[in-house]
Amino acid sequence: MFNGLIKEISQVVNFDGKILTLKSNLNPNLGDSIAINGACLSVISKFNGGFSVEVSSESVKNLAIENFKDFVHSEEALKFGDKIDGHLIQGHIDFIGEIYKISELKTGFDFYIKLPSQAMKFVANKGSIAVDGVSLTINEILDNAIRLTIISITMRDTLFGRYKVGRRVNIETDLLARYVARALNLDKKGLSWEDVERISSLY
Repeated sequence: MFNGLIKEISQVVNFDGKILTLKSNLNPNLGDSIAINGACLSVISKFNGGFSVEVSSESVKNLAIENFKDFVHSEEALKFGDKIDGHLIQGHIDFIGEIYKISELKTGFDFYIKLPSQAMKFVANKGSIAVDGVSLTINEILDNAIRLTIISITMRDTLFGRYKVGRRVNIETDLLARYVARALNLDKKGLSWEDVERISSLY
């Protein structure tokens, strides 16, 4: 588990399509899980000043691997008792989004991200979402898209300050939203009145 607070912007040394090697001040153990741009990957080797993780064939198909260059977000897994300032993140990427608009505000920036239509049932106004491993709050739901407001400290301490329109990003939707959708079988049917009554009875 992770919480979406980036511990380091690590420099990519090499990515051959399977092994991603990073220059890093982090010191994970062999076999540790570490989130790279939000994706939970396993440490397979270490060296003085960095480490390598393996990117499986499944990950290659489901991640924006073109971003495994220059610099990436890195976050080590949580320990029991750690403070959670973001939200609980598994490091399991659900979808790939695409930044299609960036608007500068008086303080911060609005990022508009297109999502696949099947992702929309997992997002909610003021709900949580992880974008390239960064825990963020959804400010607005649009047609197959969301609007996020990125504050100055996040622009400074993550790679968001370098993001451009057209960049694809790894998306992990809220853990609870995924399980609720599965329990309600929303892939096959809508929410019935029976479902509403059943949920209401819990409160």
